[in-house]
Amino acid sequence: MSAGVDLSQFFETFFDEADELLADMERLLLGLDLSNPDVDELNAIFRAAHSIKGGAGTFGCFGHLADTTHLLENLLDLIRRGEMSLRKDMIDLFLETKDVLTEQVAAYRNSQEPNAAAYERICAQLRALAIEQKGEQPVAAPAPVAAPAPTPAAAPVVAQAVVPTEATTDLPLHVRINKLDSKDAVALAEEMALMGEVLHQESTGNSLSMWLKTTASVSDLEAVCCFIVNADQVNIVAQALPATASGHAAQNPVPASPPAAVAPATAAAPVATPTQPESNSAAAPSTPAAPAAKVENKAPASGAASNNSTIRVGVEKVDQIINLVGELVITQAMLVQTASTLDPVLHDRLLNGIEQLDRNARDLQEAVMSIRMMPMDYVFSRFPRVVRENAAKMGKQIKLTTQGQATELDKSLIERIIDPLTHLVRNSIDHGIETPEKRIEAGKSPEGNMLLSAQHHGGQIVIEVSDDGAGLDRERILKKAISQGMAVSESTPDEEVWQLIFAPGFSTAEKVTDISGRGVGMDVVRRNIQGMGGHIQLSSRAGRGTTTRIVLPLTLAILDGMSVRVGEETFILPLSHVTESMQPAPDQIRAISETEHVLQVRGEYLPIVALHNVFAVDNAETDITKAIAVVLQAQDVRFALMVDHLIGQHQVVVKNLESNYRKIPGVSAATILGDGSVALIVDVFALMRFTLDKATI
Repeated sequence: MSAGVDLSQFFETFFDEADELLADMERLLLGLDLSNPDVDELNAIFRAAHSIKGGAGTFGCFGHLADTTHLLENLLDLIRRGEMSLRKDMIDLFLETKDVLTEQVAAYRNSQEPNAAAYERICAQLRALAIEQKGEQPVAAPAPVAAPAPTPAAAPVVAQAVVPTEATTDLPLHVRINKLDSKDAVALAEEMALMGEVLHQESTGNSLSMWLKTTASVSDLEAVCCFIVNADQVNIVAQALPATASGHAAQNPVPASPPAAVAPATAAAPVATPTQPESNSAAAPSTPAAPAAKVENKAPASGAASNNSTIRVGVEKVDQIINLVGELVITQAMLVQTASTLDPVLHDRLLNGIEQLDRNARDLQEAVMSIRMMPMDYVFSRFPRVVRENAAKMGKQIKLTTQGQATELDKSLIERIIDPLTHLVRNSIDHGIETPEKRIEAGKSPEGNMLLSAQHHGGQIVIEVSDDGAGLDRERILKKAISQGMAVSESTPDEEVWQLIFAPGFSTAEKVTDISGRGVGMDVVRRNIQGMGGHIQLSSRAGRGTTTRIVLPLTLAILDGMSVRVGEETFILPLSHVTESMQPAPDQIRAISETEHVLQVRGEYLPIVALHNVFAVDNAETDITKAIAVVLQAQDVRFALMVDHLIGQHQVVVKNLESNYRKIPGVSAATILGDGSVALIVDVFALMRFTLDKATI
């Protein structure tokens, strides 16, 4: 490749594409049927390795990555051609290779050298597997120098080997790019000039044709082109100059060496060898490819290329837009509040404009928020591997089913939910699902079932982890709780017993394993979920299994809230925790001490928390019968919050209080109201703990 081309600017795109291809590779490997592997899936796994190897080779500075994928690719090629039978230990080795490749990509991304020991070890294992196969029948040379000859049929031939570094014909290479805009045409012409000598150039409509004399391979030229356009827009063949340029009649194009799918910006899809004259190239099957640049939270493309282009942007830019839209919403709320004092007859046009601004601001807000939303498949896709490996360690057979992978959640939440879900899944494998022998004794199938599901429920997302295992052991939990001095008895309801496993340090495991049993997880899981504004619930049936339900808000940037007044202060209550509000009657109030009261609501006695006491607010209403009781629910705990007045319900823009001021007990965040004042958003879970502490005392 010409020394004038600086490809370092494309490294980040290659790394992102490599990560996506490796994720696809793992998913496909885990889904393979050993007895009858799907040919399309085998081809897709091979193409993923082939694309990464080609991209690494194009850049020339990622040697470990190129070597490792080359060895993996050779083995995958034998398997997909039926020359090697697939075994479980091979899947294990390929998954381990994928892990090493992921580490290599991460190292190169951070301008570091990959772990040499891991590289040598995995390459030795891959070579050993190849040698084992070679003992049965010859295998391809480690570094093939030419692709198999293309068939004479009109159908495109999929490239299966490394492209020669030198052109295989004396004819120049004809580079044709279709569906091109003028800006990209200039950039491509400049790049091609750096790759060799441009003998002739033509522009027709939105197409650009160049005849290039070069020592660069077809794959090198494709790699450069695909950083500017998509692969399905590029067609490269060896062809004589047209008559208008050389004075001789143009010859029919001769297929160049089959291009390998090495461009980092293309998807893991077969790259077809051009086999038709240029005049028919539009009808030829195009190369399925992902866009050259993609939005960072977009799932990797799996089908044919789309005409809809996308861009890759940093999350920090999206966050900046969300913050600006939040400020716009606050400004719009200020205008609405100011306009509410105007005479609608005299200022009808202004008020109509503000109303239209309100609708546009809400639409803009929803559109911008959708950019941060990611499908739950981003989380669920990693658990087949977790289940497979941990079940093998425990000697168990477990089938994992996922539902609702397309359900979307805010990126900031989707990354924070991974660790809690991982702990729940591992807990289910270790404590929930029995060994095959015990399941058979219980009249069950030897294979256990685990379900991961996600669905939208109102303005929240509900994520469930369920299994058909033995269920929670009520007697063991109670025995452990009593031994630790917890206030429980044999008559404690099941729902309260299940909540005991979230206590710090609580574990009923008879022995510590490397999967679970240290008693340092479930309390952390609950705290993490509550830190995301959600809550966690447990249900279990002996011998039938356990279900853990996590309820989260869709986003932390916007909150549906109820604004309330206490004294001269305004507070925001998350609407998802509000069940009802009322003005208590004297006969509903019961005193349990001189200072503590409960509120009777339809036969249920709810602890009363006065918000003015929590935050020491002056001039607040202290007479319970003259205040307003807002019934809140956090997890399975219900309590009555006393406030002076209800102001209304509306969406608020959440502002992080810790980053702008400091952590305040009982407050989760803050917002700016329409009059420019700051209102605190109440932490309902902190108030719940406050009620429980009082009950304990």
